[in-house]
Amino acid sequence: MSGEDHPFTQPPEWDGPSTDPNDEQFGDVVFPATLTTASEETAVLVGEPYDGAVIGRPGASEGPSALRRELAAMKTHHFDAGPVSSVGDLGNVAAIAGEWTTMRSSEVQETVRDVAARVYDRGALPVFLGGDNSLTYANVAPLLDRGSVGVVSFDAHLDCREVRGEPTSGTPYRQLHEAGLDAFAVAGARHFETSTTYAEYVTSRGGTIVTADEVGLDTVMAADRLREAMADVDAIYLSLDVDVLDAAAAPGVSAPTPGGLTTRELYRLLRLLATDDRVAGFEVVECAPPLDEGDRTARAGARAIGHFLSALTARDDWEAGDD
Repeated sequence: MSGEDHPFTQPPEWDGPSTDPNDEQFGDVVFPATLTTASEETAVLVGEPYDGAVIGRPGASEGPSALRRELAAMKTHHFDAGPVSSVGDLGNVAAIAGEWTTMRSSEVQETVRDVAARVYDRGALPVFLGGDNSLTYANVAPLLDRGSVGVVSFDAHLDCREVRGEPTSGTPYRQLHEAGLDAFAVAGARHFETSTTYAEYVTSRGGTIVTADEVGLDTVMAADRLREAMADVDAIYLSLDVDVLDAAAAPGVSAPTPGGLTTRELYRLLRLLATDDRVAGFEVVECAPPLDEGDRTARAGARAIGHFLSALTARDDWEAGDD
């Protein structure tokens, strides 16, 4: 179903594949949602099957379906937060579902930006399932009209190249800075994966770079530095490019490289940040199933979504306790 009131494809049917009646899986607790019901859920999934702007190897357009499949089979229980519940699925952005090959990347960005704005307008917290990193601009830009915004990017790269012609997966943070982004921090950046010019650009804009080495040495201290970078903003957006993980954990990305975060480091760091009640959105981008090995990357990305959702559950429980 798509149209003015529901600009998405029909959400898939969710089902937990386990035959054990005691196994509650995400497939049992994710249900179709609409813009009308989106604010009633802890979070809503939004698929963005697009990789027309990727700089490296394509394949991320198949990310949403793989992330949903792996998430559906995961158990809902987190030892610290308890079970996750009340998650909606809006479906995929209809305007780019199978039709983006005839569109310029700038047109795709504007189309997705309009849809993302409608999700935020409803008071919902979106979890965007990418798709390539170019859509980070579209997912974050509507928040810039609502107050000060900071982005924490979990990424091996800085993605702040200049737009030369059309936007790419390497330009979203340059675009966001030019649109008025207030704070920017990168977690898991890799040595020898960026140019000096771009590193200097980030620092010249007051950005914070926490390398993969620094995360590995002290994850809590790394989280503290990232939180400090977001201290003065009204809203925080978390972006996970799964190439932040070491290539052994995430081979199915556009540009896999060694020296990245472990899954355990990523999940801990993500949870430490996601409990902040200013977090307004989350995305998983650059998961490319055709490039994957044994579904490792999709499983790592799906578990990141699970950890994010469990952090929201814990946050909601704390706020309810305060009341």
